[in-house]
Amino acid sequence: MSRTLTLLSLAVLLLAGLDLCCGGAGLGIPDGVIFNKIRLPRALTAVLAGASLSLAGLQMQTLFRNPLADPHIMGVSAGAGTGAAVATLLVGTSLPAALSGLTVVAAAFIGALLTSALVVLVASRMRGATTLLIFGVMLGFVFSAVTSILEYSANAESLKVFYSWSAGSFTGNGFDGIALIAAAFLVGLALALINNRNLDVALFGDEYAAMTGSDPSRTRMISMVGSCVMAGAVTAFCGPLGFVGIVAPHIARALTGSSVHIKTIPVTLLTGAGLSLVADILSQVFPTPLPVGSTMAIIGAPIIVYILLRR
Repeated sequence: MSRTLTLLSLAVLLLAGLDLCCGGAGLGIPDGVIFNKIRLPRALTAVLAGASLSLAGLQMQTLFRNPLADPHIMGVSAGAGTGAAVATLLVGTSLPAALSGLTVVAAAFIGALLTSALVVLVASRMRGATTLLIFGVMLGFVFSAVTSILEYSANAESLKVFYSWSAGSFTGNGFDGIALIAAAFLVGLALALINNRNLDVALFGDEYAAMTGSDPSRTRMISMVGSCVMAGAVTAFCGPLGFVGIVAPHIARALTGSSVHIKTIPVTLLTGAGLSLVADILSQVFPTPLPVGSTMAIIGAPIIVYILLRR
């Protein structure tokens, strides 16, 4: 276990160093301004986003006993998308691009928080994981429909801002935004560690959990709070990013040979951070940088197909 963590930590450090050397200015060590303003924030964002989404994905797969569950399954990303779409109607073409981008991020964050609050409220009242899962999926469909309507009503300049956000990117965040993502991650990590034994029991279903004295509803609520906060913060600042939340927990369980959460949580965090860094590196090596959401799909889709074929 310690050897796995050591090797993963070294791999993440190596990937982070390579990511710092990749960018629009070419491959190599950048000057101070580029390093401090662009590449260092981008690498930190990638690490925090990957770790956050992976930890949320691990908990979602446990709670719903579904190997393809991820943070987006509860509609938080769709809620953030609706918030961003609302902002595109309020952002005038006369506003500077930077201000337009900040408006979209703020609106997406509010949308994610409101959706998270709704999901947590429902989780506290619903006993069955399946019912909660259906609610999250339906909530995502509703928000996606509202977003589509808003997109249809927006002008071309506003749509450009929205599509830029929705493509997914680790670039453009300042240290204030990174601090918010980090704070959300620390909250989610603390709750996951506190809840780790209850998550272990949840793997066997609600009936078994109740027999052992665990409260399945309380376990779900704690995990949903942490997961929604992390996913909401990442989605607001980076856009909707898929695959890493599904893939990283499977790799972590394969590496540890265990589903015990106190063992899989640290490996999942490092695996998610590494996958996000790889996706960011791939997005930067092309002559025209690709959206990081696309490179994540290139990495994640084959792994998910492999998981499905093995089952």
